Amino acid sequence: MKALLLSEYKSLQVTEMPTPELGPHDVLIRVRACGICGSDIHGYDGSSGRRIPPLVMGHEAAGEVAAVGADVQRFELGDLVTMDSMVSCGRCRFCLRGETNLCDNRRVLGVSCGDYRQHGAFAEFVAVPERIVYSLPAGLAVEHAALVEPVSIALHAVSLTPIRLGDVAVVVGTGMIGLLIVQALRWAGCGRIYAVDLDDEKLQLACRLGAHAGLNPSQCDVPAEIRKLTEGTGADVALEAVGATAPVECAINSVRKGGAVTLVGNLAPKIDFPLQSVVTRQIRLIGSCASKGNYLTCLQMMADGKIDVAPLISAVAPLEQGAAWFERLYAGEKGLLKVVLQP
Repeated sequence: MKALLLSEYKSLQVTEMPTPELGPHDVLIRVRACGICGSDIHGYDGSSGRRIPPLVMGHEAAGEVAAVGADVQRFELGDLVTMDSMVSCGRCRFCLRGETNLCDNRRVLGVSCGDYRQHGAFAEFVAVPERIVYSLPAGLAVEHAALVEPVSIALHAVSLTPIRLGDVAVVVGTGMIGLLIVQALRWAGCGRIYAVDLDDEKLQLACRLGAHAGLNPSQCDVPAEIRKLTEGTGADVALEAVGATAPVECAINSVRKGGAVTLVGNLAPKIDFPLQSVVTRQIRLIGSCASKGNYLTCLQMMADGKIDVAPLISAVAPLEQGAAWFERLYAGEKGLLKVVLQP
């Protein structure tokens, strides 16, 4: 099969690799679409430490069933499917409790971190266990279905956040995940949603997708503006989708006393932290890791038009152009959000 191989940092080539072998419970998927994730870009130059070459990256994928293992029950050849990005073991105490995102033995597609190497979906084929494969609803385009993984991350974060009907929410960071969180918050019952980003074009898109206003930290004091918009109180909840000191502080300082902040971004391993602001105002902090068990809900919401990923796709391109698109994304080309590759 052909695959886009990270042979060394900042070096990608389409090459021939063996088609994955199938175990009795595995499904072989012919990949029809695979999105380039921000984590792939951080892996491209080695900065994340989780994409050690040689590696086939890619974990946001959808396609059709090409073969099934002897014990597979739910799928047949030709079925249109997607898969979880995380290969959970199904046996540990967290998996047995339904907390598959916290699996003790989890492996992530397209990740090589020293402890394991799990080739991903920038390839013609990928093999995964049946338990993490999901059928596509009728009418959902395969290019859209490939983005169910980031959709699931957004919905998981919102599901962890203590939201009451009519609450005011702040979303700090309107990249891919932040824009999906904005949409999910609408369906969670938030009365007003304020988006925060340094990019005015992303703020405009956030407002198109459901935010009531966009705030640029380079143009205003965001927490002060939020208090002004909430009669001096502050927002009820904030979700941070960057993972750096300034955006986390912005989220914490934008919520009211007793408010809640859900941390989704994971850009930096350590940040400076406003401890006294959290303690003295009794702020609840919630960490949100990946997603668990909500792919079917996410797929149906996408098929029903409740979550719209079409405006987030900047380009759909053949796998052979993958290296060039990685270079453009790595360079931070303005206006690019999600690029979907087709093997």
